[in-house]
Amino acid sequence: MTLATLSHVLQPALTGGYAVAGLVTLGWEDMRAFVAAAEAEGCPVILQAGPSCRAHTPLPILGKMFRHLAEGASVPVVAHLDHGYTMDDCRAALDAGFTSLMFDGSRKPLQQNIDETAAVAEMAHAAGISCEGEIGFVGYANGDQSAGTDPAEAAIFARDTGVDAMAISVGNVHLQQDREGGLDIARIRAIEAVTTVPLVIHGGSGVPLAQRILLAQQSKICKFNIGTELRMAFGAALRASVNSDPARFDRVQILQDTHAPMVAATRAVLRGFLARSGAGGA
Repeated sequence: MTLATLSHVLQPALTGGYAVAGLVTLGWEDMRAFVAAAEAEGCPVILQAGPSCRAHTPLPILGKMFRHLAEGASVPVVAHLDHGYTMDDCRAALDAGFTSLMFDGSRKPLQQNIDETAAVAEMAHAAGISCEGEIGFVGYANGDQSAGTDPAEAAIFARDTGVDAMAISVGNVHLQQDREGGLDIARIRAIEAVTTVPLVIHGGSGVPLAQRILLAQQSKICKFNIGTELRMAFGAALRASVNSDPARFDRVQILQDTHAPMVAATRAVLRGFLARSGAGGA
């Protein structure tokens, strides 16, 4: 069994010059492909259940799916709650067997965010699992605008919450379908200077590949969340399968056709985060 906590996979990344992918799952087909890709690349992987995933499949079921995949995997697999907005969200994920809780209080006043994140971190640590927090709101493409992370506030947040990873807002945007933007390197360096906590980039699909590689190898950013680009790959594979034969109707056969394309797309993503000497699977 290679079920891992977030801290278990991020601390080696912090010292080893690589990053770990937090892959946003929506169902069995993608999470299965994500683990297969991680095994093929010999690197850890973080399976993430975000709000849309949880709206589609109950947390207790997701916990069992993540743990089942981890038990059969040859690489570390983290079962991660993405964007838990309340203590109840986080407690439910803990009860469902998740090994990492991300509490998102980024829209709240600083002290409230600190207090609520610290409570989740305390609960997580008491259970032997990890906690990620967010300081500085990360916005959405064609939606709410980001509020960049203030380095001084990040230092206070990291110190007072005790989180194992800290998500920051440095030009990244959720649901971005292209890589035309770029991250604010100066802001990242300023945040790095005031904390030792592994940093996280949400909305990683919009980060240019060259920046992903640079930051994975030469910064304290140890986790990139990737969702949109792999959802797009799944959609393309699904359309190709359906359109290949108008008479097909068996969804098991149709969905099986998405596996190989999804593994290939995920392997390409993972390679952009690996250390020069390889991240290793242990």
